Amino acid sequence: MKTFSVLSCFTLLVIACGCASLTLSPVHYQWPVESVLSVDGKGMVEESRYNISFNVKPLLFEETGDSVHVAGTEIRIIRDMDGYYFITAPKFKNVYVFAPDEGKLKLATKILVSEKGMATPAFNQRSPRIELINGKEKPIFMTKDGIQQGGQK
Repeated sequence: MKTFSVLSCFTLLVIACGCASLTLSPVHYQWPVESVLSVDGKGMVEESRYNISFNVKPLLFEETGDSVHVAGTEIRIIRDMDGYYFITAPKFKNVYVFAPDEGKLKLATKILVSEKGMATPAFNQRSPRIELINGKEKPIFMTKDGIQQGGQK
């Protein structure tokens, strides 16, 4: 009986270990530099270096109210170390932060950065934050949760 109990416990232990999920960490998803993508006539952008493409018409409509005249619009995108996508464009008032989801990008945060719209936005990677530069204005540091005061977390 004792042998049976020991054998049963060992069998359950082996089964439990076999069911444990494999985890690889840490993972840093960040892109070293931003990508500047042109919108095509169908509202799609594609970054072949990072193998991503998506439709930006809903985003352009959200920001500008126009989803028809989108061809040639340039958007700026960068990915932080946690895998969130930061997206903006010239004339945008906001930076949109998207989380990856199954076959889509889901809005995580909308960050207001300029009431009048940005003239020349550009992203930089400043781990663990994203830096937004708009011409000669003071840089803004962000995370998926919003603006970080004084560049500090």
